[in-house]
Amino acid sequence: MYSFWFEEEPPARDWRGGEGEKEGEGESERVYTVSELNRRARELLEALPYLWVEGEISNFKHHSSGHMYFTLKDEGAEIDAVIFAGENRLLTFTPENGQKVLAFGRVTIFERRGRYQLVIRELRPAGVGRLQLEFERLKARLASEGLFSSERKRPLPPFPERIGVVTSPEGAAIRDICSVIAEHYPLVELLLFPARVQGEGAAEELARAIEAANDYHRDGKGLDLLIVGRGGGSLEDLWAFNEEVVARAIYNSRVPVVSAVGHEIDYTIADFVADLRAPTPTAAAQMVVPDREELLSRVRERLRRLISGMKGLLEQREVRLQAGLRSYAFRRTTRRIEEGLLTLDEFCERLGRALSRRLSQSEERLANLTERLEGANPLAILRRGYAIVLHERSGRVVKAAAEVVRGDRLEVRLHRGELLCRVEEAKE
Repeated sequence: MYSFWFEEEPPARDWRGGEGEKEGEGESERVYTVSELNRRARELLEALPYLWVEGEISNFKHHSSGHMYFTLKDEGAEIDAVIFAGENRLLTFTPENGQKVLAFGRVTIFERRGRYQLVIRELRPAGVGRLQLEFERLKARLASEGLFSSERKRPLPPFPERIGVVTSPEGAAIRDICSVIAEHYPLVELLLFPARVQGEGAAEELARAIEAANDYHRDGKGLDLLIVGRGGGSLEDLWAFNEEVVARAIYNSRVPVVSAVGHEIDYTIADFVADLRAPTPTAAAQMVVPDREELLSRVRERLRRLISGMKGLLEQREVRLQAGLRSYAFRRTTRRIEEGLLTLDEFCERLGRALSRRLSQSEERLANLTERLEGANPLAILRRGYAIVLHERSGRVVKAAAEVVRGDRLEVRLHRGELLCRVEEAKE
C-alpha cells in the first residue's frame, strides 16, 4: 500500500526497522492513503460554491451514454470538464472544438484517478460574456418579483388618438414610426419624449422620458399608449434597455407600453416588462394603429353583407307575402273585406240621402221661423210708415196721450232716422 506524508518536509525514517524513530513515536503525524487524500481533496473542492469559468473547448467527446467530456483551456492552463446526460439535454447549441464557452458548475476530483475536473451544469457561447450573465440574473430577479406577469399586461386601444414615443430624436426609429403612422392612420397625434438610447446615462434618460410621458398623461391631456424603442445594434448598444431603472419605469407606467428595441432577434428586459413587444420600431407602428385601407375594406365588406342580408330578408318576406296572398284564409278575408266595403258604401249612400232630407226639412223650418220672427219685429212695422214714440229721459215707449204732459221731450223713431219733439198739448 502506498502512503504519503502530508507535510512539507517529512522526517527521515528507517523503513528497514533500524535506527530512527521507534514505533509509536509521532502519533500526531497523520498518514493518508491515496484514496483518503483524493477523497479529502474532493471534499475541499466541492465545498467551493458554483462558479462561472470561461475557456476554449478541446478534445470534445460525446459518449454513447449521453455524457459529454472535453477539456476547457486558455493560454496558460486547462482543466477536464464533463456535462452529464441529464444536463446536456438543456443545451441550446452543440459544443465544438475551438469554441469559446462560458461554463457554470462546480470543481471536483475523480477519486479513482485523482483527476481534477469541472462538472458543468450550464454551458453557453462566450461571445456575450459578462453582459449576458447580468442580463440573465436581472431577468430572473425581476421575473421572481412579478414584473413579467401576463396578468398585468394591458390591452391596447383599437383606435388610438394620441401616441407617445420615447426614443432619440435623431435616430431612424422615430422616422420609421412617423412614416408608418402617416401612411396607415394619419388621424393619430404623435408626441416625442426625447432621450438618448445608448451610452452612459442613457438608461436614466429613458426612465425620465417615460416618467415625463406619464406626467403629461396625468395632466389630463391623455396618452393612449407609449412606444419605447430604438433601431438595431449589438448587445452593448441595446444595453440601456436592459437596465433595471428602465424596467421599473415601464412597470410603473400608467400608460400601456409597447417595447420596440432592435431587430426581430433582439430581446431586452424592456420587452419582457412591456405590455406588448414589437420586433422593430416599424412593426410597433404597424401593430398599434389600424390600417386605413384595411378599415375601408372592412367597412365596404360589412356594407355589402348588410345590403345582401337586407335584400335576402326582403325577398324572403316577399315570398311569404305572396304565399299569404294566395292562401284560402287571405282570399276569404279579402272577400269579406270587399263585402264589408260594399255594405259600407250602401250605408254611406243611405246616410247621405237621410242627411239631405233632414237638412232640407231644417232649412224649410228655419225659413218659416225667420219669417214669423220678422213679422213680430216691431222695427219691421216702421217700414210701413209707423213710428215709435219714446220718453227722451226714461226711454219708455209712450202708448197713450195721458202718459205725457206739456213740455215733455219725446223721441220719435222712424224707419229712417229719429225726431226730437216737445209736447205742446196732449189730447185723449
